[in-house]
Amino acid sequence: MAIFKYPFWILYRIYFYILVTLPILLLLPALLIVISREKWYPQFFKIARFWAKFILIGMGFSYKIKTKQKPKKGESYMFIANHTSMTDIMLMLASVKNPFVFVGKKELANIPLFGFVYKRTCILVDRSSAKSRQAVFLRAQRRLKQGLSICIFPEGGVPNEEIILDDFKDGAFRLAINHQIPIVPMTFYDNKKRFSYTFFSGGPGRMRVKIHEFLDTKDLKIEDTKSLNKKAREIIYKELSKSLKK
Repeated sequence: MAIFKYPFWILYRIYFYILVTLPILLLLPALLIVISREKWYPQFFKIARFWAKFILIGMGFSYKIKTKQKPKKGESYMFIANHTSMTDIMLMLASVKNPFVFVGKKELANIPLFGFVYKRTCILVDRSSAKSRQAVFLRAQRRLKQGLSICIFPEGGVPNEEIILDDFKDGAFRLAINHQIPIVPMTFYDNKKRFSYTFFSGGPGRMRVKIHEFLDTKDLKIEDTKSLNKKAREIIYKELSKSLKK
């Protein structure tokens, strides 16, 4: 039986990259316009959400979002989630209506076509460079002043398959405290099963998302970064552990 799965997985991966690329090609004239000015980012975000939903639906993923607390229109937040799959970006875009900017690793800018748009709309970070990490704070500050939100996957990368949830980096929490914006913890339950970084794996099916109650940063100071980090991680870890036992 497994011998028939390998051709499916190969074709499924190829199909994914086709779905990622096709809308970008078709919408390229509009994209070139909306990414040319920072003030037009909300218009780009609408296109990005369409792109994300197109991919998820095209891959045969049905997503269900459970919301404990709803983000308010026009307010800024720090959105965080566990990171296990290439589809995490799409699911985050499909799940959140408030325009946000991703903070992501600079290596993704090397992907043909996708990278062209990515490096012009996201805040890129070289985690090996202290100067680059400092620049993230300055760019995020400018985006927040424009009324946007920020999204960071605080594990800082995709952990090994056997790890439920890696340790969180402090950057997202330090940023949130500096700018006094709420942390919005989110749990992605099924992305690893649906489309992990393991090549011969995955398939169509359900993707569940939970938007947890927000963590307030009002009156918190930088010294509270570690405890806020720990609290956010515990919320997501508890949900993932509970899901694995079912």
